[in-house]
Amino acid sequence: MKKQSYSETAPVRVAPPISLTTMVQAAMIAAIYVVLTFIANAFGLANYAVQVRFSEALTILPFFTPAAIPGLFIGCLLSNILTGCALPDIIFGSLATLLGACGTYALRKWKWCAPVCPIIANTVIVPLVLIYGYGLLIEGMSVLQCYGYYCLTVGAGEIISCGILGMILLFALQKYQHTLFSKN
Repeated sequence: MKKQSYSETAPVRVAPPISLTTMVQAAMIAAIYVVLTFIANAFGLANYAVQVRFSEALTILPFFTPAAIPGLFIGCLLSNILTGCALPDIIFGSLATLLGACGTYALRKWKWCAPVCPIIANTVIVPLVLIYGYGLLIEGMSVLQCYGYYCLTVGAGEIISCGILGMILLFALQKYQHTLFSKN
């Protein structure tokens, strides 16, 4: 009896190629994220305890297309680098956006859940970055109290950015979703 090799018994799976449309959508989302972050930064809204990054409204885009996931991550990463954030913020702030984008995509069947994951991811992770990455401790408060305070302030900013502005954006884009986010 002839012994079969692995290649003869198991089908070979090849990842589908990434379409040009997907790459262009991701690049455009990243570019828009950077521009909106610079606008918020110019008004002093993009960093520290209360963050109202207009760009965070884009975290609802995975509701429409998976191309938004790498686009948001790269846009946040570039924004954090270009606005001079500390290394922990560059790493963990960008990862918070990535987690939020993946969560939005996972919950895309429920429109009202689109902003929930980005709000939670940033509300939990960014306060740790503020405390340990920037050393922002409030005099007279313990680390745990500071964490709670920053959860409230960052969470409030995320509710404004993702929850309010993001949902306005979602409803505005929903009318044009088949044109803007077509699979072709």
